[in-house]
Amino acid sequence: MLTRTMTLAAAALLGVSAFASPSLSLSEKATLQAAMQTHIDRSLVDGVFLRLNEGTGEVESLRPAAAHPAILRMGKYFVLCSDFRSEAGETVNIDFFLAPKGNGGYVVFSQQVENRALVERLMKSGLAERAD
Repeated sequence: MLTRTMTLAAAALLGVSAFASPSLSLSEKATLQAAMQTHIDRSLVDGVFLRLNEGTGEVESLRPAAAHPAILRMGKYFVLCSDFRSEAGETVNIDFFLAPKGNGGYVVFSQQVENRALVERLMKSGLAERAD
């Protein structure tokens, strides 16, 4: 019971409604996907997405591969993800966190490279849920 109470309190602080309907209209989904793709396109350097490997200190080049259709809702915020390919051909997942802008659009405010554990924790705790 204490864990459920703490989760609901955390949800309230983050603006997540534990009882809100997570479904999005087709138009909202398209707008979110377009915002993520625009962010990716604007971040490309000579056609690649650059990533600083924190472990090695090397800059890695990732090529966009495919966006995932799943969308997660975190209150008024959203999480979308896309696959990229490393120079060695390995799949690299990037999760993009988006916030609404006053003009009806969205902006990426955070991105997590190969950090699915964060998204899984958010879902397990009830702070994020599927919105599609």
